[in-house]
Amino acid sequence: MTTARTATPSTARAINDRLALDLLLERGPLTASDLRALTGLSRPTVADLLERLQRSGLVAHAGESAALRRGPNARLYGLVADRAHLAGIDIRASGVSLVVADLTGRTLGTATIAASLPAASAAPVVDGEEPNGSGDAGAPESTGCSCGSSGSGGSGGGGAGAVTTDGDLLVERTVEALLATAAEAGAGELHTVAVGAPGLVDPATGTLNNSGKLPEWHTKLLAALRSRPGTEVILENEVNLAGIAEHRIGAAKDRRDFALIWLGHGVGASVILDGRLRRGASGGTGEIGFLPVPGTIGLPDSKKCDGGFHSTVSSAAICELAARHGLRAEPDTEEGTGAEAEPGVGAEDREPAAGAVVRRAVETGADDFLDELALRIAVGASAICVVLDPGCVVLGGEIGQAGGPELASRVERHLSRLSPLATEVRAGTAGGGAVLAGAVLTAGDAVRRELFGGD
Repeated sequence: MTTARTATPSTARAINDRLALDLLLERGPLTASDLRALTGLSRPTVADLLERLQRSGLVAHAGESAALRRGPNARLYGLVADRAHLAGIDIRASGVSLVVADLTGRTLGTATIAASLPAASAAPVVDGEEPNGSGDAGAPESTGCSCGSSGSGGSGGGGAGAVTTDGDLLVERTVEALLATAAEAGAGELHTVAVGAPGLVDPATGTLNNSGKLPEWHTKLLAALRSRPGTEVILENEVNLAGIAEHRIGAAKDRRDFALIWLGHGVGASVILDGRLRRGASGGTGEIGFLPVPGTIGLPDSKKCDGGFHSTVSSAAICELAARHGLRAEPDTEEGTGAEAEPGVGAEDREPAAGAVVRRAVETGADDFLDELALRIAVGASAICVVLDPGCVVLGGEIGQAGGPELASRVERHLSRLSPLATEVRAGTAGGGAVLAGAVLTAGDAVRRELFGGD
């Protein structure tokens, strides 16, 4: 026989406080009447919780409601946004992008530090731009497999007495830029920093598994961030962060189950089931670049994904496919995406060209090219669907963004012929800044768990 248990007064207060705080976070400043209507709590209970939250420094008066007469009933209460500050960081082989935000997740400042220009200034830019914009600052460049890794961006240093390398300078400049951006935003210290990086992140230890395929400065930067007292550092795979962004603010807001397929220089996936990110035993969920698929020469192995799904839908493969269809893989120079992809140009330089050619193919109705590309993507998506049955696949990254709903609908059509499971395919909407957006969301969740209590 199960005995019903009621919450203790202290537990009930904690639950009610968290409910009110979450409503203030989601909806902005509210009156006491609003909180009573939204929570169903009594007038005395709401009055008590507002008094507690004001004493704790989490809530303060935020003006008066224009819809009500002046007086106690019109008083608005809002979160104290500067009660804590947080940051999101996107580490790529080409450099680092970062965002500093307040307790509500509002962007206070940004900075970008290029790996290829060790002497360049990394002055932070403070603005009101949200981290889920459509720029390229947050676009993942790799998924952890060797084929997904971009250039080295500095090798890092050796043992004692080694000279300072470009990678060491980049680490120093990144930490300086982070602190300068925070100071400019009025943050005395950062409560939590969430970092997105390519590679496998051990879910048990939070360590980055750098098998030698990633620049050494990635690991050094994480160590430098973690050495700062008073700041929690959360490390997450970059594509997982993009998946969190699509789930919370993007194309999959209405889904508890979906898979994000990230298509850019490399290829990867993020899996959300029952509303939760799934990482796997070793953090390797979504390493679909290694997935054996037809149409490649040979098979991938444990160290290289050549011959896997990566070989058919990476940016380099898409540029080659475009050339076979007579399409020029030129980048969109207006968006600052780099130089034209010509024979002999490295894969990293060809990444923006792949997005540009897909966008142009959609605009010009290059059906044969789009259908062949969609079939390639559907082959990989079908493997995810028949194993996990997510019911929805979101196409993200440079290619998903460029192809939009047109490419997504073609992938869905091919997928319906390859898989017996009904699966909707959507174009991602979190934009090129999805990794930074996911990092800010992740850091914000951690801060609020500590300050608000609960899960």
